[in-house]
Amino acid sequence: MGHIEAIKEGFRLVNRVWQLVLVQLSMVFISGIGFFVFVGIPLAVAFILFSIDLTGITEKDIFQLLKEPSEIISKYFGIVLFVILGLLIYFLAAITFSIYVFGGSVGVIGRALENKTLKFSMHLFFAEAKRLFLPMLSFTTLVGIILIAVAFVFGVLGGGVVALISFAKSQDSTLALFLSLFFSLILLLLLLTLFLGILSITIYGSAVLSIKGIGPLKSLKDAFQYIIKRPQAFWLYLLLFGGYILSSFLLVLLGYPFKLIPVIGPILSFPYQLISYVFQTYIGIAIIATIFIYYYSTEIPSKPVVESSTPQVLSQDKDTIHDS
Repeated sequence: MGHIEAIKEGFRLVNRVWQLVLVQLSMVFISGIGFFVFVGIPLAVAFILFSIDLTGITEKDIFQLLKEPSEIISKYFGIVLFVILGLLIYFLAAITFSIYVFGGSVGVIGRALENKTLKFSMHLFFAEAKRLFLPMLSFTTLVGIILIAVAFVFGVLGGGVVALISFAKSQDSTLALFLSLFFSLILLLLLLTLFLGILSITIYGSAVLSIKGIGPLKSLKDAFQYIIKRPQAFWLYLLLFGGYILSSFLLVLLGYPFKLIPVIGPILSFPYQLISYVFQTYIGIAIIATIFIYYYSTEIPSKPVVESSTPQVLSQDKDTIHDS
């Protein structure tokens, strides 16, 4: 299957299960409520309990306090601990909820690939979310560990480059400038390549996890081998990623004039931002569907067609299925 055909099929699939867009929007709404409950309310209660008057604090006082954070912590330790606890609870709950919704979404997309007549239902979504939650949790944990390891390696390389440039400066400023530009470009290009590569492996790994139903580590390995075997899959992801960035930039650009309109501008900006987010969510799900379709069409073998000239074998297979 070609890239253009996969993109077309991806949008057709999303149009068939368009309710996933509403599910994603509901997740954002629930996460906003969760932030208010776990962070906003504890913060407000803490200020009330400790009788802190914010009305008398000026901008100069705020900058003065920020210069000495240790004084804030020692003076309002209970408030800091209370807010940090709320942030931690919210952070863990938000990640868990996001993985649950993502697992249900990719599960529905995978089932829609296997069954062309499948319609969306919340029962199907919750069943897929339950099936994929633990594998997806382990999968995202592995990806997070890989990202941390890559960041650590780049931190070490960056430190080495800085030391090399410092040494070159003591010898020749022109050489130091050349080395600075050269190594900065090399590190930036390498970082961008690794970042996009890890993202593509993550998306294709989600397809492997959902469609094949194998373990998280095996899914990552299979996704890596699949991209190495089919470089076109990586180029498809780059095309989709670039399209998403371009569409997001255009949406921001089109919404900028609302900020220039006095009084009524912010009022008109709110529905536009809502529509923009819905559109971005739709595009994001379409990208996932396109990746899944391309992987499914190139990796999953099609079912063989049984010829009508072998009725005995067909009858025997039916009896075997009936007995089992």
